[in-house]
Amino acid sequence: MKIVILGAGQVGSSVAESLVSEANEITIVDADMSRLARLQERLDLRTVAGNAALPSVLERAGLADADLLIAVTQSDQTNLCACRTAATLFRTPTKIARLRSSDYTRYPQLLEAKNFAVDFSICPEQIVTDYIVKLMEFPEALQVLEFADGLVGLVAVRAIPGGSLVGRPVSDLREHIPHVDVRIAAIYRRDQAIVPDGDTLIEAGDEVFFLAATRDSRQIIGELRRRDRPTRRILIAGGGNIGERVALASEARYQVKVIEVNEARAQYLGSTLKHSLVLAGDAADENLLAAEGIEDMDLFLALTNDDENNIMSALLAKRLGARRVLALINRRIYADLLQADRIDIAISPAQISIGSLLAHVRRGDVAAVHSLRRGAAEALELVVHGDVATCKVVGRRIEQLDLPHGVTVGAIVRGPEPGPGESDRRQVLIAHHDTMIESGDHVILFLISKELVPKVERYFQVGLGFF
Repeated sequence: MKIVILGAGQVGSSVAESLVSEANEITIVDADMSRLARLQERLDLRTVAGNAALPSVLERAGLADADLLIAVTQSDQTNLCACRTAATLFRTPTKIARLRSSDYTRYPQLLEAKNFAVDFSICPEQIVTDYIVKLMEFPEALQVLEFADGLVGLVAVRAIPGGSLVGRPVSDLREHIPHVDVRIAAIYRRDQAIVPDGDTLIEAGDEVFFLAATRDSRQIIGELRRRDRPTRRILIAGGGNIGERVALASEARYQVKVIEVNEARAQYLGSTLKHSLVLAGDAADENLLAAEGIEDMDLFLALTNDDENNIMSALLAKRLGARRVLALINRRIYADLLQADRIDIAISPAQISIGSLLAHVRRGDVAAVHSLRRGAAEALELVVHGDVATCKVVGRRIEQLDLPHGVTVGAIVRGPEPGPGESDRRQVLIAHHDTMIESGDHVILFLISKELVPKVERYFQVGLGFF
């Protein structure tokens, strides 16, 4: 596939890195030549320096014969202008735009073909906000992701001494909670992936990924570690786009404090947030954190735009007694060094938001994609089409599938999607060896390495005879 990416920032470079590894022809456009040079040093792609809103620059980027435009610059206006230009001059089939302002998405008619011609829009800041808010509901979890409109949950949790299943085989889970169906999709032990079977022992420190009906997730977490007390008090360091969104989304349910170093921005937040306490100051100031009762905080969120500031304030908050700390960290090496050591959760905004883009790029009918473990692994929700003659998976049991090692079928969602106003009557089937796959099923898979994605996509594709 020929893909043109506009913007070589965190989102654009992460998308480029992910798609280059899947044998796509990538061209990336940015006005910053140093950014482009750094990307070209480590990735096999083409770069074009220039203003991404100009038709001449888009033409040089090869948009005339591109299959997909991904406009993810920092400017909404540039992204919208590029999509309109791509539709008018180059007839680009698919156009995706990053829109940071909710003003545009509030009026969806603006994105229609006759206007800005945006086929799909994403807001990374809102995706990260939703991700963090979900983690607040599950204080024991490292990741909480949803499939099939929230019917199925993929949860990552670190097993700790005292958990009912720690030191016991995976098969014991059925004995502990016989009325709950669950599939442990993968275990990461000392950063090495294990594809578990019933005899695999769960050890303290293991990072366990399981799939289950969302309603059962909390009970399963309780088998792997002691239940933490609910989140009540939250301190947010950084009142930028993400910090403001998180505060707005959580202040009605939790006691929220926000620390913002920029005094003018702090004043703005003070007038915007109705139930949060906003403080002007430095979140890495030990005296300020102590004065605001950091030792009583259930959750400290370091959400500034600076990795180093987030790391330092999170480490300080943890040392001063915050029960759980989360930091936004863009540089993967930092996140790998710090997660599970002194920072409870280190998350990459680009890796969290990339799944929304990948769902539109993957071959076949992909309903959802989640990038896991900072881009190393992936979870897919694939919609099955065809029949026994045209599709390798239809009419076959899980044990009959010829999937690569490292790919686990975790769950199947079966039944028609509900219409407007209808209740959701779909079934959630946790995959077992004798589970049969039917046409129309939504199959949720866990891949311990994203390098397995092309093989899985080809395996699930419908043969030409179906058409």
